[in-house]
Amino acid sequence: MSIGTRLKLEREKKGWSQFDVAEQIGITNAVLSNYERNYRNPDIHTLAKLADLYQVSTDYLLGRVEESTPNQKDSFGADWTDEEKEIATSTIHAYRKKRAIGQKGKH
Repeated sequence: MSIGTRLKLEREKKGWSQFDVAEQIGITNAVLSNYERNYRNPDIHTLAKLADLYQVSTDYLLGRVEESTPNQKDSFGADWTDEEKEIATSTIHAYRKKRAIGQKGKH
């Protein structure tokens, strides 16, 4: 199965139009259409965005594996908004900073 066929299949599983997907990942509807018809291949950054959006692995989209579901680690946070990702990242940085300060005081 081609990358275009897999992209179209995953989009249709979600019940999304090409316009919906294109808007979510920051490309035009025409570009997505070209991907799905195998006229063009997505660059690696777009491929990663599509895999995250569809919650599948890039290996699946590329046809390297037949299973569409990535392992738990790969998909954690894939459905988060950009704001949620920023909050999580800030929280982790604050925790690490606090932990590092605490560890310095123990020495």
